[in-house]
Amino acid sequence: MPLQALRLVPALAACLGGDNQVGYFKAMQFPFKEVGRFSLRPHAGWAVVFMVIAAGVGSRAGDWPQWGGPDPGRNMVSGETGLPVFFRPGVKSAQGSGIVSGSTEHVRWAVRLGSYLYGNPTVSAGRVFVGTDDSILRGDTRLRPTKGGMVQCLDEATGEVRWRLRTPNRGEDRLPPGAHYGQQHCGTCSSPAVAGRRAYVLSSACEVVCLDVDGLANGNDGPFRDEGRYLVGPGKRPVPVQPGDADIVWVCDLVDALGVCPHDVASCSVLVDGRFVYTVTSNGVDGPHAKCPRPDAPSFVALDAETGRVLATDAEGMGRRLWHCLWAPPSLGTVNGRRLVFFGGGDGVCYAFEALTDVPREPVLLKKVWHYDCNPPEYRLRDGKPIPYYAGDKRKANSANKNDGLYLGPSQIIATPVFHDGRLYVAIGQDPMHGRGRGLLHCIDPSKTGDITRTGRVWSYDGIERTMASVAIADGRLYAADLSGRVHCLDVATGRPLWTHDLKAETWATPLVADGKIYVGTKSRLMVLAAGPEPRELARISLGAPAYGTPVAANGTLFVASQQYLWAAQQDARFTGGMPGS
Repeated sequence: MPLQALRLVPALAACLGGDNQVGYFKAMQFPFKEVGRFSLRPHAGWAVVFMVIAAGVGSRAGDWPQWGGPDPGRNMVSGETGLPVFFRPGVKSAQGSGIVSGSTEHVRWAVRLGSYLYGNPTVSAGRVFVGTDDSILRGDTRLRPTKGGMVQCLDEATGEVRWRLRTPNRGEDRLPPGAHYGQQHCGTCSSPAVAGRRAYVLSSACEVVCLDVDGLANGNDGPFRDEGRYLVGPGKRPVPVQPGDADIVWVCDLVDALGVCPHDVASCSVLVDGRFVYTVTSNGVDGPHAKCPRPDAPSFVALDAETGRVLATDAEGMGRRLWHCLWAPPSLGTVNGRRLVFFGGGDGVCYAFEALTDVPREPVLLKKVWHYDCNPPEYRLRDGKPIPYYAGDKRKANSANKNDGLYLGPSQIIATPVFHDGRLYVAIGQDPMHGRGRGLLHCIDPSKTGDITRTGRVWSYDGIERTMASVAIADGRLYAADLSGRVHCLDVATGRPLWTHDLKAETWATPLVADGKIYVGTKSRLMVLAAGPEPRELARISLGAPAYGTPVAANGTLFVASQQYLWAAQQDARFTGGMPGS
């Protein structure tokens, strides 16, 4: 079906009081009395009030505006219909910059966006937002690739690039001593979240960035006006900005503002709930994987969506318990009339906090409601002694992990906790580089309080291996994929297994359930299964590169990303091309 044109009224932005030329590279809210210690005393000399008055809301009913779509519970289910069972991705051009016209089927457009696409696409207000690396900047005479990240905004109808945000690689000089970060060059690993005329994303430099969805094409709305400096990084001469650059509204640098020490990559698809932006901080361990350099830094944080000011943090001290890093995106649900935010911890524990209802004048602590240990004793202890986390890393010379899925040991939470119909569903896993191992999927009653490891357990399923993927629930059935490439279908009420299907390829992605189908990206291809009481394979689609992310459905179109390309697949669509990266 053709996309309807949107009539959008530009937002009016005003910066009231304070200094609206706030320096980008300083800690904006939280000075530190001591290195490695976190203070809740706000910066006495800094205040910004930023108000956005929007004449209309840009999102449409069929949009997929953030990770999990319009559902803050993050259930990966779409109501879209008429989606293709199969599409032909087409032949890549000899230059590797696009798709040859006439070689596709059921594809409206396809665009090469980089070499690493880990940030799942989101769709809102006629735009597609996706996180990538910065490898396609070779045609921009102002900038050179730094193995950093980008956020790219495309026209939903045509695939034309509207604007880009380039985030330079964060160097050692901007990291705490001992940090092990950025060496994998994964780019922006998070899904942008769109609310009204603003998009929010955790950048590859471990910053939460708020962006104007229109970019600089309609001018710089402020209050941030250092885009030319941001694009090149600190210590370099600013470049002139162009209409195709992003319009930054605010930046909250989690390393400077909160004192965190990120590990490997910054990865969390932020949750936007009205005035509040929730995210984990990507605080993690050091290079030797022996300890967390910043054990007292916050793990979970709530920011002001209008200003980027830190409003609340946790006080769990998880840096003293976490095994690897904090990467799990949060979710939200209403339980007995109380709104709760759910976080998966790097210590293998799931947490619930009261959602903020009012904007505090000064930062506060999030109020914990409960915690649930997702690693039972047999996963944590062997012969009465703690099992070392990295004993389960297949790469270690002394590891007992044979990469056959049988190794039993502790795991953290990387998957999103999914809230659905009054229950919470969460699985454990590890960095896929650590290999396969025994996993566990839990169904939790979130109405309890305190330590609910026993009282909150509804059921658990140990037939699943380690996973980074969250679950999708539709028609009384729960679908989950594990690292080995098996899709599990369970009765959502009881946890009783109904069927499993082996995709025969390593799988990182969360399944998307839409139009009676299950779409799952794997290291080898995109797989399409029938959603239902029995396993049935519908299609195997080779994309020419791994598909580590989750497809999304919006406005009659299936958006599928490989490591290099993004396709807009639509039933019987005529190929219009798309603008290749340059």
